[in-house]
Amino acid sequence: MMKVTRASGLAIGIGATVMLLSALPAWAQTPAPAPTNAVLTTLTVKSDIDRAQILKVMPDEVRETVKLYLEGKIQQWYARSDGKGVVFILNCSSVAEAKALTDTLPLSKNKLADFEYMPLGPLAPLRFLLAEPGTPPRE
Repeated sequence: MMKVTRASGLAIGIGATVMLLSALPAWAQTPAPAPTNAVLTTLTVKSDIDRAQILKVMPDEVRETVKLYLEGKIQQWYARSDGKGVVFILNCSSVAEAKALTDTLPLSKNKLADFEYMPLGPLAPLRFLLAEPGTPPRE
């Protein structure tokens, strides 16, 4: 059994610190931005709009939304739990493309809803799982 002295413990600690510090440049590099492969879009019905206006447009809104889903443009859709709108995950490679799609919807055309967009892509830190120890992750 190896006896660990204060000096050998210090040497081990210094060696581990040097190894960690030498790996930092690889981890400290700013990774390339992940490509956008979907856009999270929230549709919020404007609060100052009369409910009758919304109900008048809804049959067309639902039809147009179903068409986008059947065309593969909408990957997932959810009702907001607060009842104020919906959330879409759109199969788009940019916010501009997602906005062009939502601009075709009746609630948007009639200025009855607001939209917010968030580009989504692969989870970039997973690249570190592919990197060999001590080398930067692959782009």
